[in-house]
Amino acid sequence: MSDTTPPSEPLDPQSATPLYIQLAEIISGQIASGVLAPDRPIPSENRMAEEYGVARLTARRATQELRERGLVITVRGKGSYVTPGIGENTPST
Repeated sequence: MSDTTPPSEPLDPQSATPLYIQLAEIISGQIASGVLAPDRPIPSENRMAEEYGVARLTARRATQELRERGLVITVRGKGSYVTPGIGENTPST
């Protein structure tokens, strides 16, 4: 757990886009590319906070954003998981 390598996609604190939205976009991209598979967990809030150098509340807001977009579901006491079937029959808008 002493992995000190920086994340591949650093957040930009100087951007007008809030950090939690930037983080949600990174996780969303990982879901879209298949790095995070359907019905599999996303990193915990603590892990995201540590990996991206943000407050845990920022990671929590990012997870909430992903939930609102329908990309993840949260199971109390277990964590957040990529929505089953994401990417298979997703409705076009």
